[in-house]
Amino acid sequence: MKEKEARHIVTLIENTPFAGLSDEDLSTIRLHTAECTSCRSAFEAAYISSMMLKERAAESFEPSPFFQTRVLATLREQQAADSWSLGKLWRSTGALASSMVATVALLMVLTFAIPASQESTSAVSAFSPEAVLMNDGADDLVSDSEVLSTLYGAEEEVVK
Repeated sequence: MKEKEARHIVTLIENTPFAGLSDEDLSTIRLHTAECTSCRSAFEAAYISSMMLKERAAESFEPSPFFQTRVLATLREQQAADSWSLGKLWRSTGALASSMVATVALLMVLTFAIPASQESTSAVSAFSPEAVLMNDGADDLVSDSEVLSTLYGAEEEVVK
C-alpha cells in the first residue's frame, strides 16, 4: 500500500504545479512524507524549485542607461545598409547588362543590316533536308569501299 501511495505522491508532485496543490493534497503529502524519506526528498525538491522560480520571476532588472540608444542606432545602420537603390543595382549588374545589350545590337545588325550573299544561299539549298532524306544526288556520294581504301591506304604509306 505504501508503494502505491508513494507512486501517487510522486506523480502528484510531478504533474501538478506546487502552487496548484490543494490543501487536501498537501495534508496527504505531509502525512506520507513523515514516514517515507524518498517522497520527502521529492517533495522538498519540488518546494525548493518552486520557491527559486518565484524569486527569479520576481526579480526585475534595468538595462544600461544607453541600451535603447545603442539598439536604435544599430537598427538605423542596418536599415541604411539594406536600403535598395538604383545606383547600387547598376554598380553590381551594369557590366553584365551593358554586354547583353551590345550582343543583342550586334546580332540585329548582322541579321538585318548585312544582306546575305547569293552564293551562300545556293550552297545551303544544295544540302536541304529533303535532298538528304530522299537521297537525291546519290551519284555524287563516295562509296564505303572508297572511304576505307583511302583511310587504310594512307596508313600503309605512313608506316613504310
